[in-house]
Amino acid sequence: MDPDLSALDEYLDEQGVDGYLVHADSTDSTQYYLSGFDAPDPFVTLYDGDVRLFFGRSLEFGRAKREARAATVERAIDYDYGAYSEEYGPREAIHRSLADFLSAHGVDSVAAPPRFPLHVADGLRELGVSVSVDGEDTVSDIRAVKTDEEIEHVREAQKANEAAMHAAEDLIAEADVEDGTLYRDGEVLTSEAVKTEIEATLLRHGCALDETIVACGADAADPHDRGSGPLEAGEPIIVDIFPQNKATKYHADMTRTFCKGEPSETLREWYDLTEDAYRAALDAVEPGATGADVHDAACDVYEEAGEPTLRSDEGTETGFIHSTGHGVGLDVHEGPSLAPSGEELEPGHVITIEPGLYDPAVGGVRIEDLVVVTEDGYENLTDYRVELTV
Repeated sequence: MDPDLSALDEYLDEQGVDGYLVHADSTDSTQYYLSGFDAPDPFVTLYDGDVRLFFGRSLEFGRAKREARAATVERAIDYDYGAYSEEYGPREAIHRSLADFLSAHGVDSVAAPPRFPLHVADGLRELGVSVSVDGEDTVSDIRAVKTDEEIEHVREAQKANEAAMHAAEDLIAEADVEDGTLYRDGEVLTSEAVKTEIEATLLRHGCALDETIVACGADAADPHDRGSGPLEAGEPIIVDIFPQNKATKYHADMTRTFCKGEPSETLREWYDLTEDAYRAALDAVEPGATGADVHDAACDVYEEAGEPTLRSDEGTETGFIHSTGHGVGLDVHEGPSLAPSGEELEPGHVITIEPGLYDPAVGGVRIEDLVVVTEDGYENLTDYRVELTV
């Protein structure tokens, strides 16, 4: 399904520019979203009411003509690149060929996303093409509202994520405890071993990720500590998995906190409090509410229990020290934000709900589900129990 780019048309009209220009490889989500083409090397997408592709080299040209979501697919050699290269050198030749490509489509001015190669912008400007920065990152805002097809892609990725979480939980639950350390088949059970099982499970379900979080004890007190070394009984083990489906490119995201053995009284209190914050935040999700409203709901629970948050103390290094969530799609972190500056939620927004508490003296606790905003509330895309002890 082609994306609805009417908001981009409106932006171009408001700015008085002829087109939108992206120069990146397909790991850039704006590039992939507009072009519908997966390529490892940078190429150019022009949107002028139609999607048009321009390649500096011919390597991907044939495949792009077959696979890309584009009205036209062209190459630098179609615009005198060879002659320009002999006269000006290869870099300026590309700029000149690109300027000619734009001119051939009646484009004298373009807007570009915030991340755009400076040398390309300067090269085009020197040739009389106006290049302005889209400070609003309009395509990212468009991407934040998912189509039914995109929601299904996220749902599929989350099912793989649940399988990986089950694999991780099973390893922890089935481990033996010796002198406070977890063992499996006579070997110390480590963060690295659990990550390997997570990654293998994801691959079997068509997903992959470069890194995941399996953080135990004091490591879990840093929300982004990947974790390493032996896993310990009676300690919190945060497992945060955020894979990407290899075929669709869409991500999933979920977190659970497990404890093998008897948790401390403080850890149990923290978990129950975080579950209360998580449920309060979920209850606040509906169209018309803002990301700030959802964040406030989680903060209210923590602050009423006497725990610090960044809302109550912007300098705190313990307590609830991050936002309540973020959008998920082609990027694992995208709009909208569930934070003090969070914008209004709309049907089609796919967001995480992930409050947590952190202190090196205790460790960390985080619970995270992935939900989609609907016309009358939300649908939870996560089907996984919320329970501390395993």
